[in-house]
Amino acid sequence: MQIKIIGVGKLKEKYLKMGIEEYTKRLGSYCKIQIVEVPDEKAPENLSDKEMAQVKDKEGERILAKIRDNEYVIAMAIEGKLVSSEDLAKELDQCGISGKSSVTFVIGGSLGLSPSVVKRANSKMSFGRITLPHQLMRLVLTEQIYRAFRINAGHSYHK
Repeated sequence: MQIKIIGVGKLKEKYLKMGIEEYTKRLGSYCKIQIVEVPDEKAPENLSDKEMAQVKDKEGERILAKIRDNEYVIAMAIEGKLVSSEDLAKELDQCGISGKSSVTFVIGGSLGLSPSVVKRANSKMSFGRITLPHQLMRLVLTEQIYRAFRINAGHSYHK
């Protein structure tokens, strides 16, 4: 299985990079994983609704340019379906069973995802109703993907 994580913005914090590198290395025995960063749109603090939509649309165009037609896309969104680690494991397992060998997770920027990206997604997923910085979400998602593969392999890591 091929897993791709598309995230908006460049990861700067060393501790986040190190954590993602560790889980990426661990995932190597389960899947091929790729992390893709797309540039975030620079924007001032106080944006109007129209300006926020424009920022999300520009970032959305960059995200969609990195997604191929055959990819199963999961949008990480606070309003998405609330899932457990076991739920994620089942979804990845179902993708494999149904021939969807390329799964792409999308994490939006600080303003979220554009409607065009959400529309392209095959599903919307949430790890909770809390707001996480999008950089931290990359680490959490990478760990949860690793946990899902461990669950599907019958290992006890997830306990």
